[in-house]
Formats: sequence, structure tokens, C-alpha cells
Amino acid sequence: MNIGLIIVLPLVGVILGWLIRWLYARFQLSSTEQKTERLNQDAIKEAEAKKREVILHGQDQLIKERKQQELELRERRNEIQRFERRVLQREDNLEKNVAVLEESKQRIASREDDLSKKEAYLQNEEDRWKSELEKIAGLTVEEAKALIMQSMESEARQDAQIIINKIEQEAETTAEKKARDIIVTTIQRIATDVSSEVTVTSVSLPNDEMKGRIIGREGRNIRTLETLTGVDIIIDDTPEAVVISCFDPVRKEIAKVSLARLIADGRIHPARIEEVVNKVSKEIRQTVQEEGERLLFELGVHNMHPEGIRALGRLHFRTSYGQNVLNHSKEVAVIAGMLAAEIGADKEVAKRGALLHDIGKGIETDGDENHAELGAELARKIGEDPRVINGIISHHNDVEPTSIEAVIVQVADAISAARPGARRETLDNYIKRLENLEKIAESFNGVDKAYAIQAGRELRIMVNNDSVNDQDSKQLAKDIAKKIEAELRYPGRIKVTIIRETRVVEYAR
Repeated sequence: MNIGLIIVLPLVGVILGWLIRWLYARFQLSSTEQKTERLNQDAIKEAEAKKREVILHGQDQLIKERKQQELELRERRNEIQRFERRVLQREDNLEKNVAVLEESKQRIASREDDLSKKEAYLQNEEDRWKSELEKIAGLTVEEAKALIMQSMESEARQDAQIIINKIEQEAETTAEKKARDIIVTTIQRIATDVSSEVTVTSVSLPNDEMKGRIIGREGRNIRTLETLTGVDIIIDDTPEAVVISCFDPVRKEIAKVSLARLIADGRIHPARIEEVVNKVSKEIRQTVQEEGERLLFELGVHNMHPEGIRALGRLHFRTSYGQNVLNHSKEVAVIAGMLAAEIGADKEVAKRGALLHDIGKGIETDGDENHAELGAELARKIGEDPRVINGIISHHNDVEPTSIEAVIVQVADAISAARPGARRETLDNYIKRLENLEKIAESFNGVDKAYAIQAGRELRIMVNNDSVNDQDSKQLAKDIAKKIEAELRYPGRIKVTIIRETRVVEYAR
């Protein structure tokens, strides 16, 4: 019994467990099916809601587009109607204008008929009067016209000449007064120092023994210094002084400063000389750049090429008749700017041309061109305005000025150079130099008169037309130039101009 129960009970348990698991699985399947059904229904509902939403959105867009199209159609319809009204109005106006034109044509035609009749009548009367006048005066119509025109032309010429003379006199008086006022006002506005810098070309020595140290063993020290600086160092019997000679003011300054430092240092030998010269050269180059930039900044001049800035800076070490060329260029630029402002010319062009007018003096060259030609060539190379170039090359009348700004540069240069205290050359020396120029020219046969102009930069010579022909004039100019070169000392160059003209004078008595 117990054994049967033991066997039956596990089986019953297994059966019950399986039955329970089957019922549970059945229950789970039913629940999953219900959930699936609910999800399907929810998805269907959501899809239908989105469908309705899309349909509504599409309907709204369609309604909006229809309204927009209707609005555009109404606007186009209104625009077409306005255009049609304008066309109709223009057609009405054209019809009215055509009617008016027809009336005008009719009136003009009638007037032309009247004028033709009057013209025929006047022509008949004119012919009748012409014949009558010819009989009375004994002149033809052409002869009478010629007499009347000659009389009227003579009277018109006389009246015109009177008016021209009056205008010329008034213009000369007004122009002279205006020019005097402008120049006086400009000069009064210039505030410059009377004293000018003088370039010292000698170096003082503490004693004469220093000359031997400068020369060095077998002249190696002085030879090294001359080679590195490009100058000539003259050591003579002058006590406690050494003279430095060089046409280039920058190289002369480098040599002067280097020699002064070597003397102060006491160590004078080739290696030390090379070291000092290199250092001083860098300092001088920096000074040249700084001086050029400082001047441009003070004058308010911009966009200058670096080569032009360096050439300007080199003028800091250059003097002309004791006048520092850089300060002179600055002064001329200020004067030119004031003159241009007074007369309404281009102030910037005048100031730039005046600033660069002596820039050729800061250019190293071995040619025989004068500083105006060198400056114009440099200005052309660095892309300056043609008016600036003309102002540079014409400021000593080597060529004719082609603009009012070039004339202003000439005037400003003359004002700066001629003011009291600007230059060291005395009046006696100046007059003597001009007299010597004129005497040399007048010593040649065939010369009637000689005039030294442009502060002695040009010698203008009038020759006798009978004794000197054109070919002789060329040779005479060469001979005078050679004699001037041989007998006189002068800065720059002197232009010799021969003038030969034929003048015929006759008197009506």
C-alpha cells in the first residue's frame, strides 16, 4: 500500500505540475494575444490620426496656395487694368497731339505762304532800291558792302585794342599785387633759424704724435682707413689736425666719426679700424633712414619709396654754401605747400616736388649729370608723379616747367636760398663770381653782352649777328665753357647759352 502510494504520488505530482504549467502557458499566450491585439488597434488608431493630420495639413497648404494664386491673379488683373488705362490715356493724348500738330501744320503753311508773298515783295523793293542807290552813289552793291565792312572792321579793331590794353593793365596791376601779397604772407609764416650747419672736414688731434699712430707702420693704418671709408686722409704740417677729403658727404662723415672714435679709444690698428668703421657705417645708415623718415613724418608726406627715403636721409650730411640741404628741402616743401594753398594749386604735388627737388645731391654717382637730372631720374625710377618729376628737373630752368606746381617749386627754392642768413657766401664774393663769369664771356670776339643769371648757374650771351654765324655760335659756347672750367671755381655746373638773332628796325615818318 505504502509502496503504491509512493509510486502514485510522484506521478500525480508530475501530472499536476504539467497541468499547472500548461494552464499557466495558456494564460500567458492569451495575455500576449490580447496585448498584441491592443497594440495593433493602437497602431491603427495612430496611423488613422496621422493620416487625418496629413490630410488636414495638405488641405491647409492647398487652401493657402489657392489664396496666394488668387491674390497674385487679382494683382496681375489690377496691373493689366492700370496698364490698359494708361494705354488708353496715351492714345487719347496722341490723338489730341495729332490734332494739334495738324492745326500747327495748317497755320505754318499759311504763314509760309504769307512769308513767301512778303519775301517776293521785299525782294522787288530791294532790287528797286539797289538800282536807285547804284544810280545815286555810282557804286555797285559789292563795292558798297566792302566799304561798310572795312569801316566796321576798323572800328571794331580799335575798340577791341582799347579793351585789350585796359584788361592787360588791370591784370598786370592785380597780378603783381596778388603775387606780392602771397609771397610776403608765405615768407612771414616761415619760422626758420638764420644760422646754418657747416660741415667740418677736419678732425682735431690731442697732439702731433697721434699723426704717426694714424699713419701706422709703413702706412698700413691710414691705408686701411682710406680703403674702408673711400676717402682721402691728408696729414700735413697743420698742427694737431687731420683733413678728410671726399665728394660723398656720407663717406666723409663715416671717416670723421670713425677717426674720432679711434683717437679717443687709442687703439689704432687695422683690425680695430675695420671694427670701428663697420660699426659707424651701420650707425650712419640707421641715421640716414631715421632722418628721412623723420622728415616725411614732420611734413605729412606718405607712400615714399625706400630708395627715396634713403636719398633724403643722406642730405642730412650734405651742405650747400653752408646751408644744410635736408633742412633746406624741408623749408622749400613748407613754402611750396603754403604757396600752392594760397593760389589753389595741388598742395601735395607741390610739397612733394619741393621736398625732392635737391634729392639728386644725395645720390652716389660718377657721371657728369647735375643734381636736378639725377633727382628726376631717381623720381622717375621710384614712380613719382610726372608733375613732381618736372618740378625736380626744372627748378634750375634746365628744362621748361610744364605745370603751376613746378613753378611753385622754383619760387619756393629761390625764397629759401635767398633769405638772409640762409647761406654763408658773402655778397661781395657772390657779385665777384658773377662779374668774373660776364668778363670771361665778354673777352671773346663777337660777344655784345653777357648776363649771369640763376644765381650764377647760367650765363646768357648775346652775340653780334654779323660777325658770328650759327656754326661759330656752337664753337663759341664750347670755348667759353672751357675757359670758365679752367679759371673759376664754382659748385655744380654752369649753363652757357648763346643767343643770336636778326633784328630789323625801320621808322615810318
